[in-house]
Amino acid sequence: MGLSVGIVGLPNVGKSTLFNSLSSAKAEAANYPFCTIEPNVGVVMVPDERLKALDDVVHSERIVPTTIEFVDIAGLVRGASKGEGLGNQFLSHIREAAAIVQVARCFEDANIVHVENRVNPVGDIEVVTTELCLKDLDTVNKRLDKARKAAKGNDAKEKVAVEVCEILSKHLDAGLPARTAKTPDSIDAKAIVKDMQLLTTKPTFYVANVDEASLANLGKNPHYKALCEFAAKEGAPVVPVCAALEEQIAQLDPKDRPEFLESAGLKEPGLNAVIRAGYKLLDLLTFFTAGKPEVRAWTTVVGARAPQAAGVIHTDFEKGFIKAEVIWWEDYVALGSESKCREAGKLAIEGKEYVVRDGDVMHFRFNV
Repeated sequence: MGLSVGIVGLPNVGKSTLFNSLSSAKAEAANYPFCTIEPNVGVVMVPDERLKALDDVVHSERIVPTTIEFVDIAGLVRGASKGEGLGNQFLSHIREAAAIVQVARCFEDANIVHVENRVNPVGDIEVVTTELCLKDLDTVNKRLDKARKAAKGNDAKEKVAVEVCEILSKHLDAGLPARTAKTPDSIDAKAIVKDMQLLTTKPTFYVANVDEASLANLGKNPHYKALCEFAAKEGAPVVPVCAALEEQIAQLDPKDRPEFLESAGLKEPGLNAVIRAGYKLLDLLTFFTAGKPEVRAWTTVVGARAPQAAGVIHTDFEKGFIKAEVIWWEDYVALGSESKCREAGKLAIEGKEYVVRDGDVMHFRFNV
């Protein structure tokens, strides 16, 4: 899909450790700031129990999950918007991501250096957000100057730009991300915001990097509670993980993981929740194809119509789209075959206007 989630945060909060756990690409993780200079990119499989359920019916030769891309971006510090700590380079990497996950340290450990010599996850988030806001404020004010000059000539679109930029400028100057600003809902206003490619318009969620002991009772971790209260104000999700533990799990042989998870009191790796949160944040959904060669998960955007979904598999499928045969995955599993779904009236024939659901099992008919 070409969509990625950028992992950001202050130095030494667990970003690279989290990334190492997510991906088979191993970023260097060390106990000093700016260990990560160039962004590391990892393509991560999206966990989905529906694949196995479908394969139990089809008995295919292979199972192919869909994927999501995570990018480990170097730690930001105060002054990054002005170039401190290689800030300009790091901010450009954030700009290339479609969504952001901010990692915040929610554990005490005197042996791990914190760039500001304290443990305060909300403070960490605010430092990063402030630097992103300052960079966006510079962008917005430049656009505002341009719009004010053009608006003198009665350019209607530029008058809208003035209104939008004035709202955003005030909002960003208060240290608030652009995604929470109430700008006009018109097509022109939305286009103006989109064209500026602001860092703080990107959808964001938070990862609370907690210690292993906290996993059993998160309510007793004051840092985690504070982060949840902060995130709730903007309606952002918070996913708790112990990055160090997750890295251990990722290094285990897959057959040994269930026993390890049970001993740690976990039903599944915490990273699964991180992956799902990133996938949802990108406004993506999964549909399936199921046959003897393979049971496969495919990714498209929420709201995609059948031809768009067909195009994910092959461009010819979209160009020559005729119709789609659609079965809801639960019906497929419950009835046990495509033919039985057809007999039970659970197989629908859909045309070009059909909006794909997360969980559809689809077979496309096309002619090129």
